[in-house]
Amino acid sequence: MPGRDDTPVRMLRVFTDEDGHWGNPLGVIDGELVLAGDRQQVARALGFSETIFIDDYASGRLRIFTPSVELPLAGHPLVGAAWLLSQLRRQESGVFELRPPGGLVSAWRDEAGRAWVDSPLATLPDWTLVELGSPEAVEELTGPLNPDHDHVVYWAWLEIGFIRARCFAPRFGVAEDEATGSAALRLTAFLGEPLQIRQGKGSLLHARPLDTERACVGGTVVEDVALRLP
Repeated sequence: MPGRDDTPVRMLRVFTDEDGHWGNPLGVIDGELVLAGDRQQVARALGFSETIFIDDYASGRLRIFTPSVELPLAGHPLVGAAWLLSQLRRQESGVFELRPPGGLVSAWRDEAGRAWVDSPLATLPDWTLVELGSPEAVEELTGPLNPDHDHVVYWAWLEIGFIRARCFAPRFGVAEDEATGSAALRLTAFLGEPLQIRQGKGSLLHARPLDTERACVGGTVVEDVALRLP
């Protein structure tokens, strides 16, 4: 497609703060460059919490891998894909589709330039949501509070509509995730209200519920220097 860039590993940071700092690193690879059976190994070698392989730029068909497993659907990879495909298409407005294995996802850019996805909840990772008593308790965490919490979101209110959160996912080979779209989707659906979420060291996510089956999440994305395939 016009404007397509075949750099082996495009490096995005998804859900940056207002100044373009922090955000969750995401590797984006053209699916033609890596055989299906080698993708898990490549994702493990890169070591990002998620790496995506885009198999069809026109339809938005893609696959998502953590260092240890393939995911049917995940938030920050899809927001990153939404931003990148809108850049390649020079599409600053209008809704388009992404097709991860977990179901059809609508994507768009808002007037502030943030990328958004409208996601089905059923195929998202099933995070354990644990409310703590204060933002300070979230800040003080050094890891999961319970050995059974191998895929957990700890959160507390900063103010009305604004949450402090941290996410730990050793189940998927991720000690702590800097910014987690699927967790934001789960939180906004659980609480039933629009949210801003400050996660990790400084990342910022926006999320809002839509109905009992879907929610949307968005944020700012920036692109860093590309990498070679491992």
